[in-house]
Amino acid sequence: MSMNRRDVLKVSGGAAVYSALASMGFFAANPAMAAWKKEWFEAKSIADTLKAMGVASPAESAELAITSPDIAENGAVVPVGVASKLPKTEMIAVMVEKNPNMMAGIYEFTPAADPDVSMRVKMGQSSDVFAVVKADGKFYMTKKEIKVTLGGCGG
Repeated sequence: MSMNRRDVLKVSGGAAVYSALASMGFFAANPAMAAWKKEWFEAKSIADTLKAMGVASPAESAELAITSPDIAENGAVVPVGVASKLPKTEMIAVMVEKNPNMMAGIYEFTPAADPDVSMRVKMGQSSDVFAVVKADGKFYMTKKEIKVTLGGCGG
């Protein structure tokens, strides 16, 4: 088999890039996957999700705020933000009540982090969005209703 210079450069260049990325740990096991909370994401109701999280009944708190539009024109991309003013916030979980799998996201914080997250969720219908926050070892919760219009025409 005959190889020309261009083929040699393609093969050796690709191998060099792969080798460099591997040496930097790019292809190593991701430690974040070790913390995957599968049972939290598979729960189908608020009660099941809280039970999987090990929460009996979180307290309501005015120190939590969910920011989102009251009416979302496109349920495929609904912006949702959660901010906590509770001291020592360790975790924020966002759940959408009427989604097939309620858990939309989990965010864990270091003590120096600002507990304020933004994400986009998919909502098939109007629903309550819940935020569960763990702060100083205790759990707190708040919710907000978001109405989803169908095609921007109302629903």
